[in-house]
Amino acid sequence: MLYPITKRLFDFCVAIVASVVFLLPFLAVALAVRFTSPGPILYWSDRVGRGNHIFRMPKFRSMRVDTPAVATHLLSNPGAYLTPIGSFLRKSSLDELPQLWCILKGDMSFVGPRPALFNQHDLVALRTASGVEALVPGLTGWAQVNGRDELPIPEKVKLDEEYLKSRSFLFDLRILFMTAFKVLKSDGVIH
Repeated sequence: MLYPITKRLFDFCVAIVASVVFLLPFLAVALAVRFTSPGPILYWSDRVGRGNHIFRMPKFRSMRVDTPAVATHLLSNPGAYLTPIGSFLRKSSLDELPQLWCILKGDMSFVGPRPALFNQHDLVALRTASGVEALVPGLTGWAQVNGRDELPIPEKVKLDEEYLKSRSFLFDLRILFMTAFKVLKSDGVIH
């Protein structure tokens, strides 16, 4: 099947181009994070990848350094942990730019299920039971364009399973275009 090879080649080539195109925004965001809150510019989290293997995923830090390492929806008051520019980074999805590194390495793809946190055992178990753990996690995915952070975990997994069964290069392109539209509208972001 050519799809996995084409997908990896597409991911690598687009990640190279995106790294060049977003170099200046990357530097601007890095400086903004550095000068608006104490702590590192990047936040590295342990994530569950293909085959339930753990990998390290970077994001621009949008939360204070004392924020618990849990999914945002599990925080009682997520807004209290945001840095001065954290809400903007999350609404614009600029905090996700460093994940281009994971795409270049092959730990992630542009499209696939969003990588679970290492401690999201319920999500990992449901994905494993439905076969979704066989997929390379993505920067965006079918669940993200159908609700993003607002979806309950069983609904996310159901959408991830739909992607597993229907994935194709054209479906990936559709998800990428839908993602661009959602990002512009800041749809479904918990901030």
